[in-house]
Amino acid sequence: MGVTGGRATVGVELRSAGKPLAFAKADHDAVQAMAARYPDRRSAVMPALWLAQKRFGFLSKEAVAAVAEAIQMPEPEVAAVATFYSMYNLAPVGRHLLQVCMTLSCSLLGADALMKHLERRLGIEAGETTPDGRFTLRKVECLASCGTGPCLQVNENVYNEQLDPESVDRLLDGLK
Repeated sequence: MGVTGGRATVGVELRSAGKPLAFAKADHDAVQAMAARYPDRRSAVMPALWLAQKRFGFLSKEAVAAVAEAIQMPEPEVAAVATFYSMYNLAPVGRHLLQVCMTLSCSLLGADALMKHLERRLGIEAGETTPDGRFTLRKVECLASCGTGPCLQVNENVYNEQLDPESVDRLLDGLK
């Protein structure tokens, strides 16, 4: 069993969205354009999964099936990609996805203490979402900020570096 981003990559069960999902025509066309850029359509699996996650909220069984159909790839192979990378959400996440880098550099610079502070402040543990749906807290591997850790990523692309409990509290207070 391989592990990446704190997730096992074998035997991960995808959740059901509880309803059939399909790409809207514009999104289906976008996936087809992605696939046309590659000599092998299957190479579009990652950007197609990213689009599905943005449209459907997380990668459910049904979202994976929509991607598989759109790029003509077997569902188990699409699911294998979705479950391997920590950038894909396999369950609904809060409005603010807080990802704390836990690799050695950040750990040596205080990531463990930072994670404990976040867990206390939010009243949840890593991998959980606050009851109000505002925050999801996740441990992740390298965020490429080894010299300025500890590092926390908020949602897709907001990086915060050289954090301590006070700066994290200010950050959380500023998130609506």
